[in-house]
Amino acid sequence: MTGKRTDPTLKLPGFFHPLYLQSVGSTNDEVKQRARDGAPEGTLVVAGEQLSGRGRSGRQWTSKPGNLYMSLLLRPQCDAGQAAQISFLAALALSTAIVEIAPALKPQHKWPNDVLINGGKISGILLESSARMAGGVEWLVLGMGVNVAHHPDDTGQSVTSLHALGAADCTANSVLHALAPALQQWLETWRREGFAPLRLAWLERAAGLGGPLRVRLAKEEFTGTFRDLDGDGSLLVEQTDGTLRRITAGEVFLPST
Repeated sequence: MTGKRTDPTLKLPGFFHPLYLQSVGSTNDEVKQRARDGAPEGTLVVAGEQLSGRGRSGRQWTSKPGNLYMSLLLRPQCDAGQAAQISFLAALALSTAIVEIAPALKPQHKWPNDVLINGGKISGILLESSARMAGGVEWLVLGMGVNVAHHPDDTGQSVTSLHALGAADCTANSVLHALAPALQQWLETWRREGFAPLRLAWLERAAGLGGPLRVRLAKEEFTGTFRDLDGDGSLLVEQTDGTLRRITAGEVFLPST
Protein backbone atom coordinates (compact mmCIF):
# COMPACT_ATOMS: atom_id res chain seq x y z
CA MET A 1 0.00 0.00 0.00
CA THR A 2 1.14 3.62 -0.52
CA GLY A 3 0.02 7.04 0.63
CA LYS A 4 -1.51 5.87 3.92
CA ARG A 5 -3.18 8.84 5.57
CA THR A 6 -6.35 10.29 6.99
CA ASP A 7 -7.74 12.50 4.25
CA PRO A 8 -9.03 15.82 5.67
CA THR A 9 -11.58 16.01 2.85
CA LEU A 10 -13.33 12.87 4.16
CA LYS A 11 -15.86 14.63 6.38
CA LEU A 12 -18.23 11.75 7.04
CA PRO A 13 -20.81 11.04 9.77
CA GLY A 14 -19.36 10.05 13.16
CA PHE A 15 -20.14 6.36 12.59
CA PHE A 16 -17.27 6.17 10.09
CA HIS A 17 -13.54 5.96 10.83
CA PRO A 18 -12.11 6.78 7.40
CA LEU A 19 -8.62 6.16 6.09
CA TYR A 20 -7.47 7.10 2.59
CA LEU A 21 -4.86 5.05 0.71
CA GLN A 22 -3.57 6.38 -2.58
CA SER A 23 -2.88 2.88 -3.90
CA VAL A 24 -3.72 -0.52 -2.42
CA GLY A 25 -3.98 -4.14 -3.49
CA SER A 26 -7.59 -4.51 -2.32
CA THR A 27 -9.58 -2.35 0.07
CA ASN A 28 -11.42 -5.47 1.25
CA ASP A 29 -8.14 -7.17 2.16
CA GLU A 30 -7.03 -4.05 4.05
CA VAL A 31 -10.22 -3.95 6.11
CA LYS A 32 -10.25 -7.71 6.71
CA GLN A 33 -6.82 -7.47 8.29
CA ARG A 34 -7.96 -4.56 10.44
CA ALA A 35 -11.03 -6.56 11.45
CA ARG A 36 -8.82 -9.44 12.61
CA ASP A 37 -6.76 -6.93 14.60
CA GLY A 38 -9.89 -5.71 16.42
CA ALA A 39 -10.67 -2.51 14.50
CA PRO A 40 -14.01 -0.92 15.42
CA GLU A 41 -17.17 -1.08 13.36
CA GLY A 42 -17.26 1.82 10.94
CA THR A 43 -13.62 1.46 9.91
CA LEU A 44 -13.59 2.63 6.30
CA VAL A 45 -10.75 2.30 3.82
CA VAL A 46 -10.99 4.41 0.65
CA ALA A 47 -8.42 4.02 -2.12
CA GLY A 48 -7.41 6.08 -5.12
CA GLU A 49 -6.77 2.85 -7.03
CA GLN A 50 -6.71 -0.89 -6.42
CA LEU A 51 -4.01 -3.09 -7.89
CA SER A 52 -5.77 -6.38 -7.12
CA GLY A 53 -9.46 -5.48 -6.96
CA ARG A 54 -11.94 -8.31 -7.26
CA GLY A 55 -15.65 -8.84 -7.60
CA ARG A 56 -18.04 -11.69 -7.04
CA SER A 57 -16.64 -15.23 -7.46
CA GLY A 58 -13.09 -13.88 -7.44
CA ARG A 59 -13.44 -12.00 -10.73
CA GLN A 60 -10.99 -9.19 -11.33
CA TRP A 61 -12.44 -5.70 -10.84
CA THR A 62 -10.72 -3.02 -12.93
CA SER A 63 -9.69 -0.30 -10.50
CA LYS A 64 -8.00 2.63 -12.23
CA PRO A 65 -7.90 6.09 -10.56
CA GLY A 66 -11.02 8.23 -10.91
CA ASN A 67 -13.60 5.82 -9.52
CA LEU A 68 -14.67 5.18 -5.93
CA TYR A 69 -13.13 2.16 -4.20
CA MET A 70 -14.06 1.58 -0.57
CA SER A 71 -14.56 -1.10 2.06
CA LEU A 72 -16.46 -0.74 5.33
CA LEU A 73 -16.13 -2.89 8.45
CA LEU A 74 -19.39 -3.93 10.11
CA ARG A 75 -19.98 -6.12 13.14
CA PRO A 76 -23.65 -7.13 12.79
CA GLN A 77 -25.27 -9.13 15.58
CA CYS A 78 -26.93 -11.72 13.35
CA ASP A 79 -26.43 -14.98 11.51
CA ALA A 80 -24.88 -15.33 8.06
CA GLY A 81 -28.24 -15.45 6.28
CA GLN A 82 -29.33 -12.12 7.73
CA ALA A 83 -25.90 -10.60 7.12
CA ALA A 84 -26.30 -11.32 3.40
CA GLN A 85 -29.12 -8.75 3.39
CA ILE A 86 -26.46 -6.06 3.73
CA SER A 87 -25.86 -6.41 -0.02
CA PHE A 88 -29.41 -5.12 -0.63
CA LEU A 89 -28.74 -2.35 1.89
CA ALA A 90 -25.63 -1.32 -0.02
CA ALA A 91 -27.47 -1.24 -3.36
CA LEU A 92 -30.22 0.85 -1.80
CA ALA A 93 -27.72 3.29 -0.34
CA LEU A 94 -25.96 3.70 -3.67
CA SER A 95 -29.16 4.30 -5.63
CA THR A 96 -30.21 6.80 -2.93
CA ALA A 97 -26.88 8.61 -3.28
CA ILE A 98 -27.01 8.69 -7.09
CA VAL A 99 -30.50 10.24 -7.07
CA GLU A 100 -29.22 12.88 -4.64
CA ILE A 101 -26.14 13.97 -6.61
CA ALA A 102 -27.41 13.28 -10.16
CA PRO A 103 -31.22 13.68 -10.09
CA ALA A 104 -31.56 13.18 -13.84
CA LEU A 105 -30.33 9.59 -13.56
CA LYS A 106 -32.73 6.75 -12.75
CA PRO A 107 -30.89 3.92 -10.99
CA GLN A 108 -32.45 0.48 -10.80
CA HIS A 109 -31.74 -2.60 -8.70
CA LYS A 110 -30.88 -5.99 -10.18
CA TRP A 111 -30.88 -9.02 -7.91
CA PRO A 112 -29.06 -9.50 -5.69
CA ASN A 113 -26.91 -6.37 -5.41
CA ASP A 114 -26.30 -4.74 -8.80
CA VAL A 115 -27.20 -1.12 -9.47
CA LEU A 116 -28.03 -0.35 -13.11
CA ILE A 117 -28.56 2.90 -14.99
CA ASN A 118 -30.01 2.67 -18.51
CA GLY A 119 -29.34 -1.07 -18.31
CA GLY A 120 -25.62 -0.65 -17.57
CA LYS A 121 -23.96 -1.78 -14.37
CA ILE A 122 -22.59 1.17 -12.40
CA SER A 123 -20.99 -0.60 -9.43
CA GLY A 124 -19.66 -3.73 -7.81
CA ILE A 125 -20.61 -4.86 -4.30
CA LEU A 126 -18.75 -7.63 -2.46
CA LEU A 127 -19.41 -8.99 1.05
CA GLU A 128 -16.77 -11.00 2.91
CA SER A 129 -17.20 -12.15 6.49
CA SER A 130 -15.86 -14.24 9.35
CA ALA A 131 -18.08 -16.52 11.44
CA ARG A 132 -17.99 -16.86 15.21
CA MET A 133 -17.11 -20.23 16.71
CA ALA A 134 -20.51 -20.29 18.47
CA GLY A 135 -22.37 -19.20 15.34
CA GLY A 136 -23.26 -15.83 13.91
CA VAL A 137 -21.01 -13.28 12.23
CA GLU A 138 -17.89 -11.95 13.93
CA TRP A 139 -17.31 -9.25 11.34
CA LEU A 140 -18.33 -8.39 7.79
CA VAL A 141 -16.56 -6.30 5.18
CA LEU A 142 -18.72 -4.45 2.68
CA GLY A 143 -16.68 -3.63 -0.41
CA MET A 144 -18.04 -1.21 -2.99
CA GLY A 145 -16.66 0.06 -6.27
CA VAL A 146 -18.54 2.76 -8.17
CA ASN A 147 -17.80 3.66 -11.79
CA VAL A 148 -17.54 7.44 -11.61
CA ALA A 149 -15.06 8.65 -14.25
CA HIS A 150 -14.73 5.51 -16.37
CA HIS A 151 -15.79 1.89 -16.77
CA PRO A 152 -14.25 -1.28 -18.18
CA ASP A 153 -15.14 -2.36 -21.71
CA ASP A 154 -14.26 -6.06 -21.50
CA THR A 155 -16.64 -7.43 -18.88
CA GLY A 156 -18.98 -9.31 -21.20
CA GLN A 157 -21.94 -7.34 -19.90
CA SER A 158 -23.32 -3.83 -20.19
CA VAL A 159 -21.32 -1.51 -17.93
CA THR A 160 -21.40 2.27 -17.59
CA SER A 161 -20.10 5.17 -15.51
CA LEU A 162 -21.56 8.38 -14.13
CA HIS A 163 -19.47 10.49 -16.50
CA ALA A 164 -20.55 8.41 -19.50
CA LEU A 165 -24.15 9.06 -18.45
CA GLY A 166 -23.64 12.82 -18.45
CA ALA A 167 -23.00 13.37 -14.74
CA ALA A 168 -19.61 14.93 -15.42
CA ASP A 169 -19.59 16.95 -12.18
CA CYS A 170 -19.59 13.80 -10.03
CA THR A 171 -16.31 12.76 -8.43
CA ALA A 172 -15.35 9.81 -6.27
CA ASN A 173 -15.36 12.21 -3.32
CA SER A 174 -18.85 13.58 -4.01
CA VAL A 175 -20.24 10.07 -4.46
CA LEU A 176 -18.67 8.96 -1.17
CA HIS A 177 -20.10 11.93 0.73
CA ALA A 178 -23.60 11.11 -0.53
CA LEU A 179 -23.16 7.37 -0.10
CA ALA A 180 -21.85 7.30 3.47
CA PRO A 181 -24.90 8.91 5.15
CA ALA A 182 -27.21 6.78 2.99
CA LEU A 183 -25.36 3.67 4.16
CA GLN A 184 -25.70 4.74 7.77
CA GLN A 185 -29.41 5.51 7.33
CA TRP A 186 -30.25 2.16 5.74
CA LEU A 187 -28.06 0.29 8.23
CA GLU A 188 -29.94 1.87 11.12
CA THR A 189 -33.29 1.07 9.47
CA TRP A 190 -32.25 -2.55 8.95
CA ARG A 191 -31.10 -2.96 12.53
CA ARG A 192 -34.21 -1.31 13.91
CA GLU A 193 -36.93 -2.71 11.63
CA GLY A 194 -35.41 -5.71 9.87
CA PHE A 195 -35.45 -6.45 6.15
CA ALA A 196 -39.08 -5.52 5.42
CA PRO A 197 -38.56 -1.78 4.71
CA LEU A 198 -35.46 -2.55 2.65
CA ARG A 199 -37.39 -5.07 0.58
CA LEU A 200 -40.13 -2.54 -0.23
CA ALA A 201 -37.65 0.21 -1.14
CA TRP A 202 -35.56 -2.20 -3.24
CA LEU A 203 -38.63 -3.34 -5.18
CA GLU A 204 -39.60 0.26 -5.99
CA ARG A 205 -36.54 0.42 -8.25
CA ALA A 206 -36.36 -3.24 -9.25
CA ALA A 207 -35.26 -3.74 -12.86
CA GLY A 208 -37.37 -6.19 -14.83
CA LEU A 209 -40.06 -6.81 -12.21
CA GLY A 210 -42.85 -8.77 -13.89
CA GLY A 211 -40.72 -9.48 -16.94
CA PRO A 212 -38.56 -12.31 -18.29
CA LEU A 213 -35.16 -13.23 -16.93
CA ARG A 214 -32.60 -16.00 -17.10
CA VAL A 215 -31.19 -17.58 -13.94
CA ARG A 216 -27.83 -19.35 -13.87
CA LEU A 217 -27.22 -21.69 -10.94
CA ALA A 218 -24.21 -23.88 -10.17
CA LYS A 219 -25.56 -26.88 -12.11
CA GLU A 220 -28.41 -25.55 -14.24
CA GLU A 221 -29.81 -22.57 -16.08
CA PHE A 222 -33.46 -21.71 -16.67
CA THR A 223 -35.76 -18.90 -17.78
CA GLY A 224 -38.81 -17.52 -16.05
CA THR A 225 -40.61 -14.38 -14.91
CA PHE A 226 -39.40 -12.13 -12.09
CA ARG A 227 -42.36 -12.08 -9.72
CA ASP A 228 -41.16 -10.82 -6.34
CA LEU A 229 -38.54 -10.62 -3.62
CA ASP A 230 -39.13 -12.93 -0.66
CA GLY A 231 -39.08 -11.72 2.93
CA ASP A 232 -35.46 -12.78 3.37
CA GLY A 233 -34.16 -11.42 0.06
CA SER A 234 -34.58 -14.57 -2.04
CA LEU A 235 -35.64 -14.10 -5.66
CA LEU A 236 -39.07 -15.47 -6.58
CA VAL A 237 -39.24 -16.64 -10.19
CA GLU A 238 -42.29 -18.04 -11.94
CA GLN A 239 -41.22 -20.95 -14.14
CA THR A 240 -42.74 -21.76 -17.51
CA ASP A 241 -45.02 -24.37 -15.91
CA GLY A 242 -46.47 -21.73 -13.58
CA THR A 243 -44.72 -22.87 -10.41
CA LEU A 244 -42.91 -20.35 -8.23
CA ARG A 245 -39.24 -21.04 -7.56
CA ARG A 246 -37.22 -19.48 -4.75
CA ILE A 247 -33.61 -18.60 -5.59
CA THR A 248 -31.13 -17.91 -2.80
CA ALA A 249 -27.90 -17.82 -4.82
CA GLY A 250 -27.11 -17.51 -8.50
CA GLU A 251 -26.69 -15.08 -11.39
CA VAL A 252 -29.57 -13.27 -13.05
CA PHE A 253 -29.63 -11.96 -16.60
CA LEU A 254 -32.26 -9.53 -17.87
CA PRO A 255 -33.03 -9.12 -21.58
CA SER A 256 -31.13 -5.83 -21.66
CA THR A 257 -28.09 -7.13 -19.74
